[in-house]
Amino acid sequence: MSDPTCRLCSAPLRHTFANLGMSPLSNSFLREEQLNHMEPYFPLHARVCDECFLVQLEEYEKPENIFSDYAYFSSYSRSWLDHGCRYAKQAIERFHLNEQSFVVEVASNDGYLLQYFAQKNIPVLGVEPAENVATAAREKGIQTVTRFFGEKTASDLCADGRRADLIIANNVLAHVPDLNGFVRGLRLLLKASGVVTIEVPHLLRLIEFCQFDTIYHEHFSYFSLCTAKKLFQNHGLRIFDVEELPTHGGSLRLYICHADNRSLRPLDSVSTLERTELRAGMQEIAKYTTFERQVRQLKRSLLQFLVTAKAEGKTLVGYGAPAKGNTLLNYCGIGPEFLDYTVDMNPHKQNRFTPGTHIPIHTPDRIRETRPDYVVILPWNLKDEIISQLSFIRDWGGRFVVPIPNVKVLA
Repeated sequence: MSDPTCRLCSAPLRHTFANLGMSPLSNSFLREEQLNHMEPYFPLHARVCDECFLVQLEEYEKPENIFSDYAYFSSYSRSWLDHGCRYAKQAIERFHLNEQSFVVEVASNDGYLLQYFAQKNIPVLGVEPAENVATAAREKGIQTVTRFFGEKTASDLCADGRRADLIIANNVLAHVPDLNGFVRGLRLLLKASGVVTIEVPHLLRLIEFCQFDTIYHEHFSYFSLCTAKKLFQNHGLRIFDVEELPTHGGSLRLYICHADNRSLRPLDSVSTLERTELRAGMQEIAKYTTFERQVRQLKRSLLQFLVTAKAEGKTLVGYGAPAKGNTLLNYCGIGPEFLDYTVDMNPHKQNRFTPGTHIPIHTPDRIRETRPDYVVILPWNLKDEIISQLSFIRDWGGRFVVPIPNVKVLA
């Protein structure tokens, strides 16, 4: 059987980054009547290209089947709303956006971000493939088209005379199997003087902090700055600025323009981060092929904690039902024998069961009712927000467990 090939440069993929076994789709939550039905499982085997150093999964399921009816709504996270509000304020000021500007967000979800531009009377358009999520955006007054973004969608918008001063693509680049077609679409839709901003989890931080649960089937690709730079250069675009963000355990915000845009000079932030990545070995294959050992050690540590806690008669529950949590649960084999249940603010997940592991999902009120000894925080990137929300568990001596980057028990 021949090696799969890189979706960026077409080189054969000969090296494993992390093989997490077989897993169901991370957002395929189950109703009770589905628990006795067969679930489809797919290999969760991330490989790395030794030419462009893109870490990637093969495409086992079409995006249309993953995103057509989506369970993730951005507006259920207060910290994510605050993040969007801060970004909008900064972008409006930096790029001098006004009523004559046009802002497009790709994978705009429920309008969590575009609402802050619309409040300033800046024309906006969301492009969102999930109809149920797009409906929530329209209810906020955000014009939204239900389509996957790529070259065809960009061409259709351009044909209508709509080209963007600002294109926003937050946490969507990883979800795109056709990277080259997606970036060609960005280039088509962007005005000559326009800017694209893209937020993407930073592969360097994923490795350093053993964030293996960020790997799931919806995420086809994982980026360093150096690899992202190659992708955009291939299509006549240029990264002129980069920010490191704390979101999702460490993300990059890339600022991109047309390669021939002379008004936006490259800033030192780009070359500085490139040097950081080079010093860290991000252009050396050994940096990637040792990651799986870290993942296996973390799995053993987490299971050891859970086994010991249960042997002592402790009760454990989860907080959250994020996609990353389902990778963690399935890879580590953690089901109801360890976690009695988990809770989530999102009503689209409540009264369902986690894929593969079949842990029941309740409302957060359940924690106050059952008074567990430990609450395992599955969306560890939101741990500060969650610990603040659940501070009342200290009333009965409850403690928090944060599994990534290593198992920590917090009072």
